[in-house]
Amino acid sequence: MVSVSQDRPTVASGSDGSPRWVKVLDQTRCIGCHACTTACKSENNVPLGVTRTYVKSVDVGTFPQVRRAFQVTRCNQCENPPCVAACPTGAMYIRPDKIVDFDKRICIGCKACMAACPYDAIFINPEDHSAEKCNFCAHRLEIGLEPACVVVCPTEAILVGDLSDPTSKVSQTVHRQPVSVRRPEKKTRPKLFYKGAHQSTLDPLAAERPDGGTFMWSQMLEGPQVVNSGHPVSHGRETSAPRAVVSYDVAHTAPWGWRVSLYTWTKGISAGAYLVPALLAAFGLVSWTSPLVSWAAPLVALAFLSVTGVLLIWDLKHPFRFYMIFTKHKWGSWLVKGSVVISLYGLVLTAQLVTSVLGTPALLGASAVHGLSGTAHQALAFVGIPAAIATAIYTAFLFAQARARDLWQSPILAPHLAVEAVLAGSASMLPVAVAFQPAVTGALAIFVAAAAAAHLLLRLAETATGHPTAHAHLAAREMTHGRYASAFWVGAAMLAVGVLAPFVGWWAGLVALAGLLPHEHSYVQAAQSVPLA
Repeated sequence: MVSVSQDRPTVASGSDGSPRWVKVLDQTRCIGCHACTTACKSENNVPLGVTRTYVKSVDVGTFPQVRRAFQVTRCNQCENPPCVAACPTGAMYIRPDKIVDFDKRICIGCKACMAACPYDAIFINPEDHSAEKCNFCAHRLEIGLEPACVVVCPTEAILVGDLSDPTSKVSQTVHRQPVSVRRPEKKTRPKLFYKGAHQSTLDPLAAERPDGGTFMWSQMLEGPQVVNSGHPVSHGRETSAPRAVVSYDVAHTAPWGWRVSLYTWTKGISAGAYLVPALLAAFGLVSWTSPLVSWAAPLVALAFLSVTGVLLIWDLKHPFRFYMIFTKHKWGSWLVKGSVVISLYGLVLTAQLVTSVLGTPALLGASAVHGLSGTAHQALAFVGIPAAIATAIYTAFLFAQARARDLWQSPILAPHLAVEAVLAGSASMLPVAVAFQPAVTGALAIFVAAAAAAHLLLRLAETATGHPTAHAHLAAREMTHGRYASAFWVGAAMLAVGVLAPFVGWWAGLVALAGLLPHEHSYVQAAQSVPLA
């Protein structure tokens, strides 16, 4: 047992011989001086533009009864950290003393930890391009020193200590006084406790946000245009101020941008381009040795799978470390599982092409071509069809692991992605069928129409029906009536054209395929638009 002075953390032996570090933020003492922010930057060499900790402020009440409430915002040091579960390489990990720390040497910059964190506490360092967050100043705790923010706080609003030590200040505060944690419904079991915090600071949706950014009330002229996740409310001189308005916050951006939106589209085409012809062959609508099945399907699927791989690597902040997904892999991460699925699918597609090459009449007698090639394609389909389906739907589990994004927690997302793959695959194969296999254009057009209709109905179910959380509701509203509404409705109109494919011609499938891209973009980005901190 190592003891330091009363004002320093006390290291007490727990059941496993290590302390249980927690932090208490006494918001009744916080004066909003931002000393913790600057001390953290100095101690940890945090560059400009990003912060491990900052002080958010909300103006509460109606003039003249108005006060400013502060909240110190940072990593919540969860006992069940979703960032650790989502990290594919173990760059985010739990130390023996239960501090959630990070290892920049093996971070690939995939931003899965950022998408998973319900507290928006993780950022990409713009200088070294690796994920970073508050880690309790673990290097100081190891030598018996307090974190830098604790040292500089002039009002002792920040306490760090061992919760398993009944004599520590944090233990006495947590066990004897009313404290709160942020987003307990996420079941992350945070080890960051707030004392005396106003609800409008703890809940990012409880306070309205000024349109165009946060500001101080002294800068207000005619009154702000206040928005709360896409809901504008005007407040002029003749009306009272809102009940709670964010007056200072830092910028938060979506971790996954247009490359991830495009990846969902290219991956759907790749999965469907093989899946749909293989199903047609399995049901006897086309031969296993037809050009559609033996050449077009694997070629188109492999081409778009290659584009998918390029997009995924391009989106990494450390693209040249992508191999660590396989060498430093953590099987709990769906980024790792998805990479394995994509790799297996790519091998099957390559085998299909090799089989087609080996089965050409130039290499074998004409009578042997159909026997060898057809049997091989049929045998490969036993692996290829499940691999194509897995490639189509694994993103649902990847998105579900991003526990911060409530819109992605839908139980119908996996079947929805399968429907999208059928739509994308049948639409991409229609021009090929027109040129090389006219007999199946009717069947493909029916596939397009059915899948387009099913997609629109599933998206309607995701947006128009009730949502289990306010975050999911606001994200859906942002998609249909907010900043992504144009992409959503344009895409929906183009998809509706696909429903008419059996009646107006094969070109309607290409219109639907093009409309799927803005529709997917609106869905991916809207889910990340709701503020978390």
